[in-house]
Amino acid sequence: MKDTKTQTQSNNNEEVREKIRIKIKAFDHKIIDQSTKTIIETVERTGAKIIGPVPLPTEKRKYTVLRSTFVHKDARDQYEMRIHKRLIDIVNLSAKTIDSLTNLSLPAGVDIEIKMM
Repeated sequence: MKDTKTQTQSNNNEEVREKIRIKIKAFDHKIIDQSTKTIIETVERTGAKIIGPVPLPTEKRKYTVLRSTFVHKDARDQYEMRIHKRLIDIVNLSAKTIDSLTNLSLPAGVDIEIKMM
């Protein structure tokens, strides 16, 4: 009985290492760089450590559209949509860091995915 109590107390005394992983997606590279800069500035103010931003490969979606509605199948337009991605890891976080991230306002067109690890 004593052994299990001392083990649980020693586990509680150890520092729990939690990490937040933020994935950012946007169509415009200028907007994504601006939003990563604001995230990094707000996290640094709270005293947490940042790993990144790591640029992930740009996803390219290509679409081919017929110019004419009925005939002239050889006449086509091709469009490309690029999705830029960034990855930021936040280590040594506190409650103040999480509050500042939830109250953060970013420009329109930026998709953010936050995971607690």
